[in-house]
Amino acid sequence: MVPTDFKALIQRFYVLQSERVETYRLFEEGHEAYLRTGPQYDFEHYRQLVHEITQAFCGISKEVLEIKERLHQDFDRPDLSEHIEKLQSKEKQKLELTAKLQLARQRAQDHPEDEGCQEKIQEIRQDIIKNKEALSEIMQDFKYDSEECD
Repeated sequence: MVPTDFKALIQRFYVLQSERVETYRLFEEGHEAYLRTGPQYDFEHYRQLVHEITQAFCGISKEVLEIKERLHQDFDRPDLSEHIEKLQSKEKQKLELTAKLQLARQRAQDHPEDEGCQEKIQEIRQDIIKNKEALSEIMQDFKYDSEECD
């Protein structure tokens, strides 16, 4: 249920972003547990986790997009809507990078002799750091612009 007043809408957006952070934490914990089941790997449990994480991210994104529309249409705030558009794009990229990192970590665990695996992990981690910095910047811009009218 998307709130109807501006401040409540902004607050709901922040709650959704917090839920995203928590979902990433659960995804990471689940992947750590999955790696500990190697070399046989308990793929069934991991597949179920990925399914649940995907559903959580889809629900969050759906509501964030509703908020984006409301900000643009109902509150005439295309600036905030644009921040959310950028944020959604960076969140999508972060999820893709996270999946790549998980695959690289499993590859490194399965092939400890392959030094290229560790290099790939470091490269992906650097990309994730850059992505998180961009997300943080977008959130700062959103916060600044949304508080402008207070």
